[in-house]
Amino acid sequence: MSSAQTVKTKPEQEEGLRSAPTKVAVALGARSYDVLIGPGLIAQAGDLIQARLGNARCGIVTDANVAQHHLATLQATLQARGLLAGIEILPPGEATKSFTALADLCERLLEMGLERGDLVVALGGGVIGDLAGFAASLVRRGMRFVQIPTTLLAQVDSSVGGKTGINTPQGKNLIGTFHQPSLVLADLGALATLPPRQFRAGYAEAAKYGLLGDAEFFGWLEQNWAAVFAKESVALTRAISVSVKGKADIVARDETESGDRMLLNLGHTFGHALEAWAGFSDRLLHGEAVAIGIALAFRFSAQRGLTGKDSADRTEAHLRAVGLPTRISDIPGDGPPDAATLLKIMGQDKKVRAGKLTLVLARGVGQAFITRDVAAEDVQEFLRSQIAGEQR
Repeated sequence: MSSAQTVKTKPEQEEGLRSAPTKVAVALGARSYDVLIGPGLIAQAGDLIQARLGNARCGIVTDANVAQHHLATLQATLQARGLLAGIEILPPGEATKSFTALADLCERLLEMGLERGDLVVALGGGVIGDLAGFAASLVRRGMRFVQIPTTLLAQVDSSVGGKTGINTPQGKNLIGTFHQPSLVLADLGALATLPPRQFRAGYAEAAKYGLLGDAEFFGWLEQNWAAVFAKESVALTRAISVSVKGKADIVARDETESGDRMLLNLGHTFGHALEAWAGFSDRLLHGEAVAIGIALAFRFSAQRGLTGKDSADRTEAHLRAVGLPTRISDIPGDGPPDAATLLKIMGQDKKVRAGKLTLVLARGVGQAFITRDVAAEDVQEFLRSQIAGEQR
């Protein structure tokens, strides 16, 4: 047979030739689960769910944007195996993470006739994953659920680890539960329909994993980010799998955020305050807020002599190179926030202990640490100086 000849295969043979997805295990004893990463996983969801979780009936929860692109594929694979119980399509955006939407969703899941052994299937980004996971933790005092994340942010971060929640006027994710999924299917193909701004925002969370504890990975991202953004399969799979492995290792050590898991909040204490100030709107996406928060954390660390200015500059340079905001003044709108207002919002952070802020700062790239030894007045003065300096 010459090299120019091609071999025709039957559909079932093509299925067998498809490369196996990359698997990352989240080790939590009896509640352990796998994160599968690869192309075509939404189309295979019926087989994967049935093989791993049995003949459970599935209630799909998604949003209107994701439904346009991926719902039909998921619906077909679940129907083909007799697993589909119903579908709930919600409005997109952070505003959906509310008490009203949560109550409505819980009632809808009950109307589908789902039992405790059945599955809630979250098809979407972080908003859908957080809300559907929260509902699953409540309905019938706890149901199983599957995460099918369709954004980069959800694939590298929010779909793993079991955090669920909704937003309130007091802050982001202040109401919620820890409720681990039974399976995560991260379909690389879903990212093809993701708007560039959303992809960039998700990349901030991938960069976070390098900055908090894996300097080698951050160096790799500096060299290979263009391939990740071009969605080249090998580069994209590595960026996602290394991020998920980094999170899985921390969650296995500290599931409920009493210690090491707080490291995952690098950039988030500043970032969540900025999100709340911006009204949890498209004015500032979560990943964009995290990028600004990471830059602030490194600049604050440098100001306090914990790390060199070169580390802060290097961090900011990479985030800006990929098109992410790094300054408070990068947030569109009528004017900057007040430092006292931001500090007040930060005081509502879930990690506050005895009224003291818990911050994740850095001694260098890949060397994040947790501290409660920073006076609130110092944080406010730092924010004031940052805001003032950016207005010059």
